Amino acid sequence: MLAVMTDQDPVTAIIVAAGRSERMGGADKVFTPLAGRPLIAWTIAAFQKCDAIDAIIVVAAPGAVERMRALVSSWRFTKVRDVVAGGDARQDSVRAGLDAAEGAAYVAVHDGARPLITPDQIAACVALARSHGAAACAAPARDTIKEVDPGEPPAIARTHARARAWLAQTPQVFARELLARAHAAANGPATDDAALVEAIGERVVICEAPYWNLKITTTEDLTLAEALIRRRFDQI
Repeated sequence: MLAVMTDQDPVTAIIVAAGRSERMGGADKVFTPLAGRPLIAWTIAAFQKCDAIDAIIVVAAPGAVERMRALVSSWRFTKVRDVVAGGDARQDSVRAGLDAAEGAAYVAVHDGARPLITPDQIAACVALARSHGAAACAAPARDTIKEVDPGEPPAIARTHARARAWLAQTPQVFARELLARAHAAANGPATDDAALVEAIGERVVICEAPYWNLKITTTEDLTLAEALIRRRFDQI
């Protein structure tokens, strides 16, 4: 049974920015310029400005820890408590963040390469976790989802009901103890933390998020993200 947090329980954001950027030509994408600042600076700034977040841990690639610390200092991200080195896989990096967030009651795990997240969206996911114990941002699927068997060419194995299909995003907010337990019980890789929590029988509620909370994976994503950021400025 999950303990439900109160407004007084501290929440630490774990921003995972230790990926290999293989689809970006090997360049560390989180430092890539985006609308006048490094991509990761947009991500950290949203958590810095969110009143629901008390502290931030940034998980960087092992060779980029000092570079990340310099960025945090130059941008004056005062909520960042530490920058730690990540591991070979995403799960290893999240565990490194969990270890560094030892004093937190709850953690909000976020992909460093999702720079379009806003303070309001972060706060909404934290609020749902306060009420239900665990919450994950996601958007309802717009397209029909096909499960495909591998082969040349690939073939459709089955079609999933679109009304029940959602596209997982981050942040995902959990009791720190719950997420640590889910990671300890993992018997294989998972693409997000909600899957690990589901695997130990705990319920994760959905916090509906916009489609434009996208993860930067390719150079085309950078182009789209820059257009969306500039549009956001135009609307202010």
